Amino acid sequence: MSTSETSRYVRLRVEVVLEIDGPEELTEAAVGRIDTDEFMPDDERAHARSAVREDSAEALAYLVEPFDLVSEIPGIELVQASWSSEEIEYDPDAQEWDLDEEDGDDDADDEADVDEEERV
Repeated sequence: MSTSETSRYVRLRVEVVLEIDGPEELTEAAVGRIDTDEFMPDDERAHARSAVREDSAEALAYLVEPFDLVSEIPGIELVQASWSSEEIEYDPDAQEWDLDEEDGDDDADDEADVDEEERV
């Protein structure tokens, strides 16, 4: 690809930390999404229900839809998306969670160069 072709693509990185204060509601919503997914095979559906009942992070992953974040923005088309969720130890006072500081992390740029693109 030439530079003019690749400059049309932008990688948007977003990191969000959420507090789950209603795990039952989260699980119920995830199971509802799984039950209404017309493209999910029945054997996969049973496994997915079990996974979201055991792990709030898994339940959240079933409810997050990257397309919803950008669908209303004019002039763009979602080409590729990936996401994951995991339970973490969180201390809002710890320096690592200070989002206002510039960390000068060049590893993210290096990582972007080696990531393989998956098409949506």
